[in-house]
Amino acid sequence: MKLKNIIYLLLCIAAVSVVAACKEFLNPPLRGVYDLSQLTNKKGVNGLLVNAYATLDGREGAISEGASNWEWGSMAGGDAYKGTEFTDRVDDNPVMRFELTPANVLVLAKWDGTYDGIGQANNVLKVLANVTDMTDAEKIQVEAEARFIRAHHHFEAKKMWNNVPFIDENTTDHKGGTNTEDIWPKIEADFKFAYDNLDETKQYRGSANKWAAASFLAKAYMFQKKYADAKALFTTIIASGKNSQGVKYALTDNYHDNFRVNKENNSETIFAIQSSYGDGSTTNANYDNILNYPHGGGSKPGGCCGFFQPSQNMVNSFKTDATGLPMPDTYNAANVTSDEAFLSNDASFVMYTGNLDPRLDWTVGRRGVPYFDWGNHPGRDWIRDVTYGGPYSPKKNTYYKADEGSTAGKVGWGYSSNALNYTIMRYADVLLMAAEAEIETNNLEMARTYINMVRERAGKYAPSNAGPYFDAASAASYATYKVGLYTTAFASQDAARKAVRFERKLELGMEGIRFFDLVRWGIAATEINAYLTVEAVRRPTTLKDAKFTAGKHEYYPIPSAVITNIPGIEQNPGY
Repeated sequence: MKLKNIIYLLLCIAAVSVVAACKEFLNPPLRGVYDLSQLTNKKGVNGLLVNAYATLDGREGAISEGASNWEWGSMAGGDAYKGTEFTDRVDDNPVMRFELTPANVLVLAKWDGTYDGIGQANNVLKVLANVTDMTDAEKIQVEAEARFIRAHHHFEAKKMWNNVPFIDENTTDHKGGTNTEDIWPKIEADFKFAYDNLDETKQYRGSANKWAAASFLAKAYMFQKKYADAKALFTTIIASGKNSQGVKYALTDNYHDNFRVNKENNSETIFAIQSSYGDGSTTNANYDNILNYPHGGGSKPGGCCGFFQPSQNMVNSFKTDATGLPMPDTYNAANVTSDEAFLSNDASFVMYTGNLDPRLDWTVGRRGVPYFDWGNHPGRDWIRDVTYGGPYSPKKNTYYKADEGSTAGKVGWGYSSNALNYTIMRYADVLLMAAEAEIETNNLEMARTYINMVRERAGKYAPSNAGPYFDAASAASYATYKVGLYTTAFASQDAARKAVRFERKLELGMEGIRFFDLVRWGIAATEINAYLTVEAVRRPTTLKDAKFTAGKHEYYPIPSAVITNIPGIEQNPGY
């Protein structure tokens, strides 16, 4: 510090009455940090809106906060184990075992990421109210996008904790919040405003448009069992919905196009978290999934870490019968062959010879089957601890070898940065929710039509037909791929429910959705305890004695720090 500044500092400390000048010296404005008042213009508010979109995958450099919900929706729902080994990221162990306490740091991370997103959306709305260099039409678009993002985050909070506060742009002190009011009406109001006011097409592919808002509003209806409202809205979406670039919603021809970086933002994309690679920031990539790659040496995607390994239950779910239909009552009686009982490169390993839905090999990496263009998955050579995490690898959020250096690559301390977007909602999800709504309003034939649309696409591009990396001559050794349609009317409403619920498990597997589906259907305790009973035998070091408690584990504990610092927030039942 220069001598004159030292003298001035001492004078300030001594002459306490000279307040204003000293405050300016002692508390200079932070460089590179903007006050909201400095952003009250078109450029500033649009920058704030971009920042609000950035919160969709959590805060910068954080895991467990984003909308991919690989832990909260898939791991807890039975799609996957934590993977890796027991001592790695131990705070995840209680998530899959239903032993979470309010002190768990990952629960707090998800809360902080969710409410930070709400806060950033509210900042847009606060500043927007005083902007004078935008037209009314421009302002209404920004307001609608900000309210969509705010509704999305409140929806996340509602799914996670149920009893949560709604924070709007007029809230000046979050410590005055309470969680005793049902916030569904306010979530609906935000989505409805966005639906009514957003343009159908947007300048940027990642922006929410009218039809994204409609789809999320309809999903909010489904969570509340407002099936007639959902049905009406889904019918409109299916007839007229378009993505933000004006392309009419439709299933992609190839299921895997939804998980390929050069095919993203396609006709099936309702709303996606946009990712990038090589822009100078590792956290602009699909950061929430940086741990979820195969583990081990040799040529493989990712530098780390072996998390999020598909469960044997998930793999077995893709069995089909002689007609190509799922087997929801018997699929788990025997295992699709894995290499768990075999050594690496053991020639005695024999692939499963029964019928399989080809979506299995777009979702799960299994021994002897090509893992994109990396060669055949080698089994336990890519697994850190097969006894703990099983023999399978995740696939939907990984990348091709050909992508390295352009849209993916190893960065930082060894993990991989990947420009593949995470699609929060896609059209297949909409069709299957529409089928549910039709079932619950007793139109079983329309439901069968929607389910068959999804199943027809599933069988269209089996790896043995036109996979982008499968050798057609060798495909028969991977599986007998067979997908059939429901050709006769459902026998009952219950039969139709079973069909659509199992179809969601297959179509949306490993996409962070399963647990929340089980809860909204009211069958979480039954389904998850059945899963844990069998998987505890398969994975005793992982799931032995794990148990789901009805009336408690449908929702996660509210973090201790929140209870301590916000007196109006009450803990969820059972915690």
